[in-house]
Parts: sequence; C-alpha cells; structure tokens
Amino acid sequence: MKLKYILPILFVGLLATACSTDDDDDKKINELENLVKITEISNSTHTIEFYNESGMFTTGYNNVRMRLKDLTTEAYVENATISWMPIMQMPTMQHSCPNSGISKAIGKDTVYEGYIVYQMTNADGSGWSLTLNYTIGNDTYTVTDTITVMQYENQNITSFMGNDDSRYIIAMVEPKDPKIAINDLKVGLFKMENMMSFPIVEDYTITLDPRMPGMGNHSSPNNTDLTYNIADKMYHGDLSLTMTGYWVLNLKLFNDQDDLLKGEDVTEENIQSSLYLELEF
Repeated sequence: MKLKYILPILFVGLLATACSTDDDDDKKINELENLVKITEISNSTHTIEFYNESGMFTTGYNNVRMRLKDLTTEAYVENATISWMPIMQMPTMQHSCPNSGISKAIGKDTVYEGYIVYQMTNADGSGWSLTLNYTIGNDTYTVTDTITVMQYENQNITSFMGNDDSRYIIAMVEPKDPKIAINDLKVGLFKMENMMSFPIVEDYTITLDPRMPGMGNHSSPNNTDLTYNIADKMYHGDLSLTMTGYWVLNLKLFNDQDDLLKGEDVTEENIQSSLYLELEF
C-alpha cells in the first residue's frame, strides 16, 4: 500500500481513539451532573465519595449517590456490592436511623444510590458516623468515619410514639420544589423495631389537612390523603398549595385496621394536629 493511503488511515484511527477516550471521560463526568459532593471517607484501598443536590447531609430524607475510587488504579469501581450503617452517638447510648439498601444508579456505570433518613442531629452537625461494608469480586472491605448532618430549617421529619406504644418516623420526600398548584406529596413511614432497625411500614393511611397559620389558618381545596405505593414503598397524596408562604401539613396516622395512632382534627379550638410537617416556599 502506498504511503499516501497509509497516512490518512492512521490519522482516522488516532482520531477515533481520541474521540472514544473523550466520550468515556465525558460519560464519567455526566454521571454526576447536577450533583454536589457532600464528603468523602477513605480506608487504605478506596475512597468513597458522597453526592446529592445540596452538597450536605441534613435532618430528614437524604437521597445519596456515591462512587468508590480505587486508590491504586485511580479508577472508579463498577461492580461493588455495598451496605451501610449510619450511627448517632448519644451520651449514654447509640442508635441508627431509617435507611435503604444500596444499588447501582439506573443508567450509570460507577454511581450507586440509596437513602438515609436522619431524624436528629447536634446543633453543630456532629454526632453521626457512617460505616460502609462492601465487596468487590471476592474481596471484602469496610470503612468508617464521622460525618456532618445539619439541621433542616423546617420540620421535614417527625418521630413520635403511637397509641400502639410503637415509635414511628414520618419523613417528607416530595415536593422538593413546591409550586402554587397541586403537588405530589410523598413521605416515608418507618417503625422503630429496635435502636438499629427501622423497617418501612406498609398499608397504613395518613390523612392530610394543610393550613397557613399566618393567614387565618385557612386550608386549600383538592387535597387527598396519603396511601402506600408498593412500587417505591412510599406514601403519596395530593397537596394543594394556593399561595406562597409557611404551611403546616396537619396529619393523622391510621394503621391497616383503621385505628388512629396519632394526630387530631384541626378545629377552631384545636388549630394544629400533634402530628405535622412544615413547608415554606
């Protein structure tokens, strides 16, 4: 083959290789698009990076994305099996909080995801640690470090004792960006089995009565109560917001036998349920 034909072929091959590398790098970057790093923790073999939309852990529901970086190769791990355990250290005891399993994020090569529901924190954000146990191939690893969990500005989570002498946790998941409209209200409901276990509660009912305390405690039309959705294991209802401002979402919790476990009706004499969440926009 003549040299004049060989040179263009080599050029095209080099260009294709360069484009492939660039595309791969872009793909890795885009896997974290619109996410902000919260923190990272390391052991002698890996660094685990944590991301979400705000760049911090807060009380309430936290959807968390993570990547595992091999410290020897500098490559991100694509085939890990991961579990975690958040721990709050109290003066005389320790406890965990509701949290999900961890799975590969849909459509991502190196990103894993799960959620943690922090029900409390110290004023300075201290008190919590996070342990990850993970397996890559036939090798198992662990890493533990302290993390910072800040107090969310409104009550987006509530922990309470029900009339059945069981402790429950309700955490708001949506709406993250409330609008003057009918919003999808999504909450998680968990039951404290023991200090380290908080399983999801299925098939209960949560009634909804949103009010604006600063505007005569008026409500809004077209709200619906929250019911359990088996697909995402959360409770969904319609939340009608008719104006911007501070809203109290008055709730009542009923079990699957229709027994009232917590909460009261809002009346002229009783302006707020003892079971509620807050929202301001």
